[in-house]
Amino acid sequence: MPRKSTNPSVADEGAAPGGTAAVDRALSLLSAFRPGDRALGVTELAERTRLHKSTALRLLNSLAHAGLLVRDETGGWSPGPEIDRLAQVRAAAFPLEAVALPLMRALVAATQESVALHVRSGAQRLCLLRVDSPHLLRDHVRAGDLLPLERGAGGRVLLAFAGEPGALHEQIRREGYLLRTGDRVAGLTGISAPVWRSGGAAGAAPVLVGALTLTVPEPRMRPELVGALRETAARLSAALGAG
Repeated sequence: MPRKSTNPSVADEGAAPGGTAAVDRALSLLSAFRPGDRALGVTELAERTRLHKSTALRLLNSLAHAGLLVRDETGGWSPGPEIDRLAQVRAAAFPLEAVALPLMRALVAATQESVALHVRSGAQRLCLLRVDSPHLLRDHVRAGDLLPLERGAGGRVLLAFAGEPGALHEQIRREGYLLRTGDRVAGLTGISAPVWRSGGAAGAAPVLVGALTLTVPEPRMRPELVGALRETAARLSAALGAG
């Protein structure tokens, strides 16, 4: 049905062809924030978007539920933590994507198993890039998912090369990788190794980028996968100037 209004909203004027009106209107509320804005009231946001105040409030509540906005004690609205997470995903992925994805795709083609690049995100780890195995039986993590640091091969590698103490982390630093089965998901083996980039200045120590992790259902695990994963992590590090 075409949208009907005697006073079209900002979203109605720029509606996505074949899109959904409610989504367009919710996104117009996010776009209403300008540099220098602090918390904005529902009246101000409704005026900027030309939405009815009641409509704006319903959409604001949905955006807050998703973490895209937060409401303070005065009733003002401001961008929420999910905006920060998405910004981090974008900022971190683009310099790496062109270099990492071809190597990750080649690893998946050679091993037929899923590979992901994890980076630290506060007290968790973020699946920054992911290439899926062609097998139906695989783990179903997506790029953008947050996972625990303290469980799973990728998380433990990130902790180890951030200097976390403990016998396991010392072993990871000594051996340069980790193979772990059932640590995050029963029956799933993770093989993970660090990825480094150049420290910039001549002679500077390399900087940890993240952990490259191959995930394999236990029945398909075979020893040669360890070498394949470690070689790809080393090639990626070299491509990032840390070779």
